[in-house]
Amino acid sequence: MTARSAAAPDGAWRPFELAPGALAAFTSRHGGVSAPPFDSLNLGRGVGDDPAAVARNRQFAAQACGRPADRIAWMRQVHGTDVAYAAGSQGAAADEGSGPAEVDALFTDVPGLVLGVLVADCAPVLIADPQAGIIGAAHAGREGMAGGIVPALVRAMTAAGADPARMRAALGPAICGGCYEVPALLRARIAAAVPQAACRTRKGSPGIDIRSGAAAQLAGAGVRAVRRDPRCTAETPGLYSYRRDGQTGRFAGLVWLA
Repeated sequence: MTARSAAAPDGAWRPFELAPGALAAFTSRHGGVSAPPFDSLNLGRGVGDDPAAVARNRQFAAQACGRPADRIAWMRQVHGTDVAYAAGSQGAAADEGSGPAEVDALFTDVPGLVLGVLVADCAPVLIADPQAGIIGAAHAGREGMAGGIVPALVRAMTAAGADPARMRAALGPAICGGCYEVPALLRARIAAAVPQAACRTRKGSPGIDIRSGAAAQLAGAGVRAVRRDPRCTAETPGLYSYRRDGQTGRFAGLVWLA
C-alpha cells in the first residue's frame, strides 16, 4: 500500500487517514517563506535557516493540519534509539533546538497533539493503534534503524496499551536504496543488524535501503498493516535531500489523534 501526502505537481500536500481517528501527513518543501537554500517550507531549526522563517513555516504546517503550532511536539533527534512519551503540555517546546531530551521517537495518547519527525533522507515512521488511541512517530536514519528505533517505538506503544496486531504504520519519503551508496564495510555493519536493509545501488555498488529495513522491523514486531510512500528524497525536487543538496531544509512526518 502507498501513503502519499503530495497532491499536486506544485508540491502541495494534505493530511491523510492513517487509521480511523488518526490523521497523518508528509509535508513537502513548498508553501513556506524560507529563502534559498532552504526554500521554502523548511521546518528544521537546526540547519542554519532564519528562526523567524522556520517559526512561520511551522505555523503554516500546523494550519494545514487544522492545529495550532504550539500543539506540535518536535524532537531533538540524534540518530539514537530512545523513545519518550509526549504529554499535552509539551507542545512545541520539545524540538531539535530546545527540547529537554534527545530522542528519536515519541508516542502519545493525547487527542489533538501532533507528533512531528524531521527528515531530509532518513525515513519518517508514523504508527497508530486506533482502538487504544495511541500514536507514535520515529526518526529512522541509517544508525537509528540499525539500532532498533522502530521496534523500540512499537514496544513503548505496546507497554502503554497498544497492540501491534492493531497498529497501522506509514513509511514516509526517504532516500531509496538505488541512490544510497555507502562503503562496503558500512553496509556489512548495517546488514549484520538488519539484513533486509542491505542492497545494491543502480551503479551496482553497496547500498542501504532504510525503508526496507524499517518495514522488516515492523513486520518482525507484529505490525502488518504498513503503507509506504514510494518517493525517493534524492530523486524528488519537491522534497529536501541532504545527500543531494548538502545544506538544505527539513520536511516532516506528522501524526495526530483527531
